[in-house]
Amino acid sequence: MSGPLQGLTVIELAGLAPAPFAATVLADLGADVIRVERTSAAGSPGTPLERSRRSITLDTKQPDGVEILLKLVERSDVLIEGFRPGVTERAGYGPAQCLARNPRLIYGRMTGWGQEGPLAPTAGHDIDYIAIAGALDPIGRAGQSPVPPLNLVGDFGGGGLLLATGVLAALYERERSGKGQVVDAAMVDGAALLTTFLHGMRAVGMWNGPRGTNLLDGGAPFYDTYETADGKHVAIGALEPKFYDELRDILGFADVANRMDPSQWPELRERIAAAVRAKTRDEWAELAKASDACLSPVLTPAEAPSHPHNAERGTFVEVNGVTQPAPAPRFDRTPAGTPQAPPRAGQDTDAVLTELGFGDRLEALRQAGTVA
Repeated sequence: MSGPLQGLTVIELAGLAPAPFAATVLADLGADVIRVERTSAAGSPGTPLERSRRSITLDTKQPDGVEILLKLVERSDVLIEGFRPGVTERAGYGPAQCLARNPRLIYGRMTGWGQEGPLAPTAGHDIDYIAIAGALDPIGRAGQSPVPPLNLVGDFGGGGLLLATGVLAALYERERSGKGQVVDAAMVDGAALLTTFLHGMRAVGMWNGPRGTNLLDGGAPFYDTYETADGKHVAIGALEPKFYDELRDILGFADVANRMDPSQWPELRERIAAAVRAKTRDEWAELAKASDACLSPVLTPAEAPSHPHNAERGTFVEVNGVTQPAPAPRFDRTPAGTPQAPPRAGQDTDAVLTELGFGDRLEALRQAGTVA
C-alpha cells in the first residue's frame, strides 16, 4: 500500500468490528497491518473490514505463541486490541509486557466502557454504549422510542475512528519523547464526544424539546426526509434562509408566516410533503442538482456507488468483485492506493514468521498447533 503511513507496522489482534475498523483506517493510509488470528480461524475468508492486511494465525495460549507475538511487537510501531480489560495482561502480552520489549510501542486498546469504571468488566454493544453517553435518546421521531443508528455512532464513529485518531496522536508525540504509551479508546467516551455540538445547542437554548421536535432531529420540516411519488425519499436540509428560498422555488409550496416558529411546523410540513409527493425521487434530484436547495436523493447502500458525484470522485471502489468505500481522507502528495483484497486467515503466516527468524521452526510450530 502507498499512503502517508507507509513504513508504519501495526499489529492487529483479531476481534470484532470497532478495533478492526481502526486497523482498516491505518491500512488504507499505507500502514503494514498484520492481523493475528486464532489458529481455529485458519483459511476463513476475510471481509472488506479486513482489507489491505497480512494475516497470520497464532495460538497465544501456548508459550511459543506468546513469544512469537512479543517478537513481532519488538519490530512494530503499534498494537491494536479490542478485548475486555485485563485479558491481554493475563495472556502475557498486555501493555507492561509489550512495552518492556518495545518502549516505543503505541498500545491501542478498544473497549465499550473503558479500562476502568463500574461497567468496565461487563458486556455491552454499540446500543448500550451510546445509550449512557446520551447519544441514543435524541435520535427518533417525536412520541416514539429512540431509533438505533445502526452501529455507526458507537462502534465506528466513537470507537474505531477515535482509536485511529488516538494512535496517530500518540505517534506524533513519540517523535518528541521517543516513548510509546497506551491509548484507551472507549466507545462510551467517543459517542459522548460526538454529541459535543448538541450540548452546545442545549447551552444556548436551541435544543429544548424531546426527541423529534428540535432543529436537527427531524422536528423542523425543512430538515427532514419526505416520501416521493415513487415511494422513495429525498432528504431536505435547507436551514439557512437563502437555501430555504431556493428550496421553495424548486418545490413551489406555499410558505407559512414564520418558518422558525415551531407552532407553524406542522402546517409547513404538510405543505412540503404534498409538494414532494408530486414527483419521483430522481426527478427532484435532477431539478435540485445544480442548486443550493439542499435537497438530495436518499440512496440505498447499493445505489450510492452509482451516484454521479460519488462515481466521479471515486468514493467507492471495487476490490475482488466487492464494491466498498474507498480510503479517506485524501492526500495530494502521498495518496492512498487502491485497497487490497482481504486475506484468508493465516495466509501470510509462513512469510511473517520467516521475517521474524522462525523459518527453520515452522514445521515444528505447525505440528505443535502454535500456528496454522
